[in-house]
Amino acid sequence: MNSRPLLALLAQESPPTAHTLEAAELAVAHGGFGLLQFAETLAYFLAAVFFVFGLKMLSSPRTARRGNAIASLGMLIAIVVTLLDQHIVGPWTILAGFIVGGAIGAIVAVRVPMTGMPEMVALFNGSGGAASAVVAMAEYWRGDPGLLRADTGLTIGLSVLIGMVTLTGSLMAFGKLRGMKIKLGGGEIRLGNPLLFPGQHMANFAALGVVVILLGVLANSPASQWALVLAILLATLLGFTLTSPIGGADMPVVVSLLNSYSGLAACATGFVLENSGLIVSGSLVGASGLILTKIMCKAMDRSLLNVLAGGFGQDAPTTAGATTAREGLTVRKMDAEEAAMVLEASQSVVIVPGYGMAVAQAQHSVAQMADLLMKKGVSVKYGVHPVAGRMPGHMNVLLAEANVDYELLKDLELNNELPQTDVALVVGANDVVNPDARDNPQSQIYGMPIFDVDKCKTVMVCKRSLNPGFAGIENPLFFKENTTMLFGDAKQMINGIVEALKQS
Repeated sequence: MNSRPLLALLAQESPPTAHTLEAAELAVAHGGFGLLQFAETLAYFLAAVFFVFGLKMLSSPRTARRGNAIASLGMLIAIVVTLLDQHIVGPWTILAGFIVGGAIGAIVAVRVPMTGMPEMVALFNGSGGAASAVVAMAEYWRGDPGLLRADTGLTIGLSVLIGMVTLTGSLMAFGKLRGMKIKLGGGEIRLGNPLLFPGQHMANFAALGVVVILLGVLANSPASQWALVLAILLATLLGFTLTSPIGGADMPVVVSLLNSYSGLAACATGFVLENSGLIVSGSLVGASGLILTKIMCKAMDRSLLNVLAGGFGQDAPTTAGATTAREGLTVRKMDAEEAAMVLEASQSVVIVPGYGMAVAQAQHSVAQMADLLMKKGVSVKYGVHPVAGRMPGHMNVLLAEANVDYELLKDLELNNELPQTDVALVVGANDVVNPDARDNPQSQIYGMPIFDVDKCKTVMVCKRSLNPGFAGIENPLFFKENTTMLFGDAKQMINGIVEALKQS
């Protein structure tokens, strides 16, 4: 702050003039403004650093919890600074929002089961997209749209497009993950199944083309409110029609892609508001989501365009306790005590978890069983497929909750060890161990990398029934000579194995 006018004022023996007082006030005002601007810039810089380090830590289950806390702290700093800087609300309103929002988040975190996390993540993505779109629309209509710059009109249109597609696409994904049904006429539609109508993809491309033209109109003439309204309506519809053809098997990819969309929508809104914190956070989320989407597509050996085309996988209904063998095929069964004897007599065991483990909430029982086996000298490892479960990292989160050592978690490189492994214990997994992906060129999942558990000396599959997995495809692994089925609830079965191991 420039203090010279103040010093001159104090040094005067005569009363200060109005001109001198005005100069002093301007000096204080400009000096204070510079200090506040520096503090704001520094806060946004710290928030960006927290975002980067938080995302880095989220890449490993060992540091994921700490990374989540650090990234959340960065977001809190960015939000508070933005609200104070823009004089949107007062400190007490910020505190009230912090308390109410924190309470809602805490309640949801405690009450939502692990099996419901994929749906919750989908809703989080949709909420982020909706927030970005609403803020962009508010910025457009809070003044005279005709006074907006061309670049602002364009970014408002982009934010609305991406945000509304994210919102309605996430709602559709939520319905698919939830296995919801819609009654239409005299029939019933399962949202988990691919929903297609003739010419749907061409209609989507046409609608997207119209939206692009509308964005051009907004850039050329921001006062064209009709263009924004039409863009909102088309983007809302596109979210549903782009997600509806995608079947259950591709939902992990869709969740990560929608996560990326929410970040890109926030980034576009940051340009609308000229807010560096929102631009940085949005671009980081968007980029990391796209990278994760690419990893998920590689894990399924499918292109992103192929995923978006849809039609692969359905939410197949399950019938608990169905153990009837297919015609001409033999199913071998085993109880918990027999399974414990086989596991205890082995030298190496690989555990492959799947969504069924999440449904049964058996992760703690599986971890306890593994600890008992390791104390008896058995080598135990976990095979975690990138698309196991119904969202990216689903199995990693479950196993981390059960305090499983991260060093025991292996990816598809574990396939090199499976031919020498004594026992593969598959707990609730299906599609990620289906040998048709490797051996049957006519299969829908042919080419998708899987765990080659059928090459182990013994395979034990803990599953409620012989029904297909989320892809809706039958698994020939269940009928192989070296495979034994452990029918029943995964948690009860694993607990039975644990009790048998304790008594041996």
